[in-house]
Amino acid sequence: MMKPVMNIDEVKMEPRPAAMQPKGSAAERYDSKVGLIAPLIGAQKLGYNITAVPPGKRAFPAHNHRVNEEMVFVLSGTGEVRIGDTTYPIRQGDFIALPPGGNEAAHVITNTGTEALRYLAVSTKMTPELVDYPDSGKFGILAELPADKDGKPQRFMFVGRAEQSLNYWEGE
Repeated sequence: MMKPVMNIDEVKMEPRPAAMQPKGSAAERYDSKVGLIAPLIGAQKLGYNITAVPPGKRAFPAHNHRVNEEMVFVLSGTGEVRIGDTTYPIRQGDFIALPPGGNEAAHVITNTGTEALRYLAVSTKMTPELVDYPDSGKFGILAELPADKDGKPQRFMFVGRAEQSLNYWEGE
């Protein structure tokens, strides 16, 4: 049986996988390390991790979830969170509610301080998920799939723009 307890000192912070590293000018604005927790202690309906963002950076582009709800708890550092058109200062001890919705729920966290901004991110794990990126006009679809024959989790992910959509009957 998997141990359902993990101390924060045991969380291993790792850079993004190579395929998810920001490229080009995005590398100037985005960077983070993430420490997974939920899968290591047997969580099933919630995902949680610790995210560390260097000064002047963001972990992810502004986005909103159409399906899943997130909550962030700031562990250390300072920054700001933009939700829709409003920006709020954040600091250690702050809880941030990020419910699903349209562009009014789009959010991005930026480290405005001089030390790493560390936060606990908690999310429901409903799949499939539709995510909008209002600043760039993109959307993403993510679906968790059954594990492969070796037990490795599988995902389907597509990021695009509405004008790239094909007609339903294309190629039939």
